Amino acid sequence: MTKKQKTLIIRIGLFVGTAISLFFVPWILVKAWILPLPETVQEQVDEAIGYGFAGMIVYVDEGGKEPAFYTGGWKDRENKIPADPNSLFKIASISKLYTAVAIAKLVNNNRLSLDETLADYFPELVGRIEHAEKITLRMMVQHRSGIPNFTDNPAYWENEQENGKEPLKFALDLPASFKPDKGYEYSNTNYLLLRRIMDKVLGYSYNEYIKEEILIPLKLNNTFFSLKEVNLDDVMSGYYVGVEEDFKTNENGMLASAQDVGIFLRALNDGSVFEEGEQEIYASIYVFEHGGLVPGYQSLAEYHKDIDTVVVQFMSTTNFDGYNWNLSEIVINRIVKILRNGKNS
Repeated sequence: MTKKQKTLIIRIGLFVGTAISLFFVPWILVKAWILPLPETVQEQVDEAIGYGFAGMIVYVDEGGKEPAFYTGGWKDRENKIPADPNSLFKIASISKLYTAVAIAKLVNNNRLSLDETLADYFPELVGRIEHAEKITLRMMVQHRSGIPNFTDNPAYWENEQENGKEPLKFALDLPASFKPDKGYEYSNTNYLLLRRIMDKVLGYSYNEYIKEEILIPLKLNNTFFSLKEVNLDDVMSGYYVGVEEDFKTNENGMLASAQDVGIFLRALNDGSVFEEGEQEIYASIYVFEHGGLVPGYQSLAEYHKDIDTVVVQFMSTTNFDGYNWNLSEIVINRIVKILRNGKNS
């Protein structure tokens, strides 16, 4: 990784999860918001590519219709390979939905309790994570634990790929963001610890459990946990504004096709991913849609009950200021409006 790439990675780490200041709204956001709404999703995708995204994939599953795919830009910009709707994409924090489903299943089977504490599973973390003896699994699932987010630590991004092998140390011995259950703060550390708890309870990798309980039953054959499991040529390239290098080779966890994410999201929302008793547990602890962001990749997965429609949007460009994330939200909102209008063809 080049020095320039490292520097920008550090900067994106500091801005992940932040919103654009109300005092500085880039004109590109204003333009994207006020332009007349196109009649078709494909026109909206083409318009979004014009904002500087290298590549884009949109999957739409309207109830009662065959799923539709829309693409724009490049799968691989350097080699001029057009965007492919079947490409694998780094889904980042969308993976939290799969983790939360696994937690609900294990709770329903009495293998986990949402009222057990972090200290019950890892007593060695008492004194290293503040309030470990009071933080419950429920609080961790809901981001109400107060445990600092390791990706907010600037030191983590100095060598993200190497530090990702031991990310927990970047959240240890820090003051809590708030007392347990007294606030909300999105923290990747919560889900890192939840996955380690599952490993401990299961006696094998939580990945294998998710595969057995979610991926295989739903026939999600294009969902994977690591770059090591896939052919790199099947992965969509990812880019960061100001950096020429492709971020495709960085290890960032789960990858999936847009269709696999869409199938999972519908199953999550219609309850077909659950066995008896599990859906009620899940509904009490986590959300039913999510976004994901890692350097070079941003994704949104939404279900809109009023039109019984799943929309999955992948965009293969991120930037330091974060406005690309705001752009992606504007774009998916416009896509949903097009679908509500019923004119898309």
